[in-house]
Amino acid sequence: MSSTTRTQRRYDHRLREMVCNSKNIDAAVGCGVPRSTARGWLAPRAAPVVTLPADDDDDIHLQQQVLDLRRRLDRLVSLLRLMTLLLQVTGFSLARARLPEGTAKTRLLRAIDRSRSHFTLRAVLRMVGLSHTRYHAWSDKTPCSLADQASCPRRSPQQLTRDEVNAIRDMVTSDEYRHVPTGTLTRLAQRIGKVFASANTWRRLIRLHRWRRPRQRVYPAKPKIGIRASCANEIWHIDTTLIRLLDGSRVYLRAVIDNFSRRILAWNVGATFDPESSAKLLLDAVRNMNAPGVISV
Repeated sequence: MSSTTRTQRRYDHRLREMVCNSKNIDAAVGCGVPRSTARGWLAPRAAPVVTLPADDDDDIHLQQQVLDLRRRLDRLVSLLRLMTLLLQVTGFSLARARLPEGTAKTRLLRAIDRSRSHFTLRAVLRMVGLSHTRYHAWSDKTPCSLADQASCPRRSPQQLTRDEVNAIRDMVTSDEYRHVPTGTLTRLAQRIGKVFASANTWRRLIRLHRWRRPRQRVYPAKPKIGIRASCANEIWHIDTTLIRLLDGSRVYLRAVIDNFSRRILAWNVGATFDPESSAKLLLDAVRNMNAPGVISV
């Protein structure tokens, strides 16, 4: 048994609108529409048709709208870049700021929720400088029943305030205290009356916030150029060299060298390191100052 399927015919919506407005089905029948179908168009229960509002606009009008939208998009992107650069230059972050309970936090949370339709929560919190823990604490926090207590400064009597944490950060990252160990720095802060906290608390905050202590050189670098004389016989040097012989014995080679000319003025070899030999060597150098081939003043 063969089955036949009937193809459903579709008609232009503008032809249907013309029949409904004119209340005359002759034009539709003349276009090949069945009379029963055309009469059904006259019924008041016609279903609404969803269409684009710009179907009837010409190309010039559509191009003008595209140009206006592009211009508006460029202005918004420029404004967003300017605000982002301003936040980076000023170093503003909500991690170091406290917002009072009420309108400020409510407006911020509402703005974050609206922006989540275009960005992820991680990206939004990174842009405003807010941690996930603080965001969820604000979202899930129950309002305080006391009307005169807008924002509780502490959760426990032993908890450090924001000013105390900032003071610890300034002392840890300061160049003035870069040579002071963390334990000694803790006692120094207590002595000057800045922060009264234990050394373990300081180390925990350093690990938590990843603060880096400056490691610049405390002492100046050693000079690369030694002593330089301006003329001959101005500065002498006595150099002693230990020489090991093949039989295991040792001898000391001493020499008096002029700093300016690098000339050896006198030398000797001894079996012991005797200061008297150095004194005799200096006397020999003085006697040899005016000898031929020796540079003199």
